[in-house]
Order: sequence, then structure tokens, then C-alpha cells
Amino acid sequence: MTSLDKPTEDTTAENRAAADARAVTEAALFEAFGGVRGMVETVVPGLLFVTIFTINKDLHMSAIAALAVSLVLVVVRLAMKDTVKHAFSGVFGVAFGVVFAMMTGNAKDFYLPGMLYTLGLALAYIVTTLCGVPLIGLILGPVFKENLSWRTRNPGRKKAYAKASWAWGLILLAKCAILFPLYWWANTAQLGWVLVALKIPPFLLAVWLTWVFLAKAPAPIDVFAEMEAEEKAAEAADAAEAAQAAKTEGASSDAGGRHRRDR
Repeated sequence: MTSLDKPTEDTTAENRAAADARAVTEAALFEAFGGVRGMVETVVPGLLFVTIFTINKDLHMSAIAALAVSLVLVVVRLAMKDTVKHAFSGVFGVAFGVVFAMMTGNAKDFYLPGMLYTLGLALAYIVTTLCGVPLIGLILGPVFKENLSWRTRNPGRKKAYAKASWAWGLILLAKCAILFPLYWWANTAQLGWVLVALKIPPFLLAVWLTWVFLAKAPAPIDVFAEMEAEEKAAEAADAAEAAQAAKTEGASSDAGGRHRRDR
């Protein structure tokens, strides 16, 4: 091997490691945010509500249809033995919207709980980042098997989580800046179609920015692997100590036997 071959091999290894890190990040983000199916389950109930309401202006039929399709999505997940956390969150969101709209008699209030949740989430991303504990790190830490190790042991990763949390917070605030004026000034159909249109693009932008920041960050520290290694090391130490004790006891017994024979 020549000296010119080594940098090429090192570069190839680095590229392979970087590609692996990006793949792990993509898979973790896909799992954390529900992937394509999770996005569909988020959009369909609201889309059905605004479609029916646009056609017949019937609040009760629109609300019942949205809630029914949310329940169907959960049943499908259960039948396929798939994770239901995203579908359940959709059911609760739709249920709150239905109850709120039915109580007030205003169809626009179907969207208000979700809008308030978006605003609260945006503020949570920003406030937690300002406090040094970015929310996106709390969400993704367990997914990457690093828990909270990034807070004290991985400053580069903490910085990436802070950037990602700022991105999520500002994107969600921008979304709220569009939706809340429409809540006051637009009719239900206009608000509903704009909200449906704004479901996926801001989400994809935030996820993409998160991926960009984390792909460039240091690799996560697998605290579970560390704990497993510590347990194995402790077991090995105990086994070595027991073996040494047995060896010492055997040597003592042999010495005692020789002493008796000498006598």
C-alpha cells in the first residue's frame, strides 16, 4: 500500500460513516414523527371536515365524519398491530375540536384546539431552548438511545438540538401568524382549506431542518450500550474475583495437606 492509498481509504471510511449517521438520523426522525402514514392520519380528518362543510354547511355531519374517520384509522392500526400513538393523538385532537365546535355552535371552533396546541408547542420549543433544554432533544433523545446524555456529554449535539428546536418554534409561530387572523376574519371553509394546506409543508420543512442539523452533529452516545457494557464488565470482574478466591482457597488447601504429610 502506498502513502497515496491511505488518504483515499480514510476518506472512504469517513464517507461511509457519514452516510450511516445520516441513515440512522433519517430512520429515527421517521419513527419519531410517524412518517408518511402519520402525516396522512393528521390530514385526513380535517380534510374530510372542511370538504363536507364546504358542500352542505352541516356542522354535525362534518364533525361526526371527521371523528369517525379518526377512529377508523386507529382500528386499522390496531388490526395491523402497528403503533397507535400517532393515530390516538389524532383522535384526541379531533375529539376536542368536535366537542368545542358543538358547544359553541361555531364550525370554526373545530380548528381552535389544534391552533392553540400549535401555538403552545411553538412556545414550548422556544422556551425550552432558552432554558438550555431544547424540546426536540427531549423528544429524540430516547429515540437515538442517548436519553439526556447530550446535555452534559455531547455539546455539539446539544447545539444541533437547539438549532432544530428554534426551527420548529419559529416555523410553528409563522403558521400561527397565518391561521389566527383567518380564524377571526375568514369563514370556516377558507380557514379549513388554508389549515389543510399548511398541515404538511411546514412539518416537512421542520423535519428537514432537523435532519440537516443532526446529520452534521456528533454521533449520539448510546447510554444503553454503555450500561450493558458496564454490566458485562461488572460480571466479568465478579467472575474473576470468584476464580481468584477459589484459586487462593485451593492453594491454601494444598499447603495444609503438605503440612500434615510433613508431620
